[in-house]
Order: sequence, then structure tokens, then C-alpha cells
Amino acid sequence: MGRFDGTVAIVTGAGRGIGREHALLLAAEGASVVVNDLGGANDGTGTDAGPAQDVVDEIVAAGGRAVANTDNVAQWAGAGRLVDQAVAEFGRLDILINNAGILRDAFIAGITEDQWDAVIAVHLKGHAACLHHAAAYWKARSKAGEDVSAAVVNTASASGTFMPNAGQANYGAAKAGIAALTQVAAEELERYGVRVNAIAPIARTRLTLATPGMSALFAEEVPEGEFDAFSPANIAPVVAYLADPNSKLTGKVFAVQGGAISELIGWHTADAIESDGPWTIDDVAARLG
Repeated sequence: MGRFDGTVAIVTGAGRGIGREHALLLAAEGASVVVNDLGGANDGTGTDAGPAQDVVDEIVAAGGRAVANTDNVAQWAGAGRLVDQAVAEFGRLDILINNAGILRDAFIAGITEDQWDAVIAVHLKGHAACLHHAAAYWKARSKAGEDVSAAVVNTASASGTFMPNAGQANYGAAKAGIAALTQVAAEELERYGVRVNAIAPIARTRLTLATPGMSALFAEEVPEGEFDAFSPANIAPVVAYLADPNSKLTGKVFAVQGGAISELIGWHTADAIESDGPWTIDDVAARLG
């Protein structure tokens, strides 16, 4: 008996890296999985049905159930087709793992509109589009009197939360938006039986190996038999727990790397100054320093 027997999951960006590990673990625990991956390059250009199908073949060879999907989640209609396929193929949807992402790093002074738009589209809009269509499906089931127990796990990043990275204004802004989206969605969807959480993973992937200043760290070889702290396989068990119907967590964001799991707390009030009357510029200057 698997932890997810009888459930259906979508994993976006599941053809490689972290997403692949999510799909493999959920399938090993009994979930039927829709493996979504456009199959593009790191910057989102191009398409290739191979990566998604390879993961499906691996799942099926191990005795699991899976189908491939190559829709572009950055397109509202593509995200809708993805959700529709899950329901058509397997009869339901219980879990949405938003993981798809690309990189087009550039410094703010030199970034182009296309570099900005492409990253925001795949990460932030891609999360929102899939979340929208899945939420509409779960809301309709709930309104019809069904007892819904569903889960969403979004993918934020250290770059958009606790470790801003120069050259990634587009990526960091998108990931910070995903963290905020997670908390808003958790508030909205709880009434329909849906929990929404996010992770900020640090692991060896195509994207991190291509990140300036970080590639050497992730590329270091790990001696055989030693714990690989940057293996993407370390991330999947956290996601599986957050997707488990027995978990009650919602509205949380967790940093995950190697053997460490840390809850991230968003913007909060630190030092404050107050005035009994209108501020003047000099008052603010004197008191803020």
C-alpha cells in the first residue's frame, strides 16, 4: 500500500531535476502522475517531448501509472489543458506540484523586456495559471457537495526569499511573488478543502549549474557512498509530505537543502518609529538615521 494510492497528481517541469524526483516518488507511493514538461532549454526556448516521456516510461516500467504532457504552463489555456488531461486520463485531480521554471539572468541595468517577461511568465504566471484551473476544479467539486482533500506545493527560491542573488531580478521577483501567491491561495482555498504550501529548494539542477557564482559549488563531485547534500532527490520527501492528506500544514514556505528544512517567515515589523503629528523630512531623517 502506498501513501498516495488512488490519488492523481500533476507535476510541472517534471522531465528533469527536482520535478523528476517529485514525479518518481509520488508514483512510487501509488499516485497516478501527469508528467508535464515543455522540454525546452534553460532559457525556455525550444521544445522536446522526450524528457517528459522518459519519466513516464520510468514510472510505468516500475509498475506505476503516468502520462506525459508538454503544454506550456505559461499559457492560461495550456495550464487548463493540463488540468483537463489529468481528470480525463485518471478521473480526478488531488495534487498539484508547480515546479516548472527557466532562467534568463541579467543585471537590472541591462535586462531586456523579453528577459523579464519570459521568466515572470514561466514562474509566476505558470504557477498562477495551473493554480487557477486546479482551484476552479476543486471549488466545483466542493460546491457539488464532495469532500475535497487536495494539496498544492509551489516552488519558490532562496533567490526570492532569504538569499537575493545579483543578476536575477526577474527570477527573484517571480519567486518572491510565488511565496506571496502561496499564502494568499492558502487563505482562499482552505474553505474548499485545499492546502497550499511552498518550498524554496537548493539542489543541483540544470538551472543551478548555470547560475553565475554558484555553479562551481553545485558541480563539486561527491565521493561514492557519502551523503550528497545537493541531490535533487533530497527535496522530494518534503514535497510528498506537504501533499499528503494527513498533513495539516497550509500557507507555509520551507527552505529545503540536503538534510535541512527551515520554515521561512515573510516580511514582518522590526524597528518602528511613530509620531503624534505629521512627519517632516527632517524628523524622518533624524529618527530613521
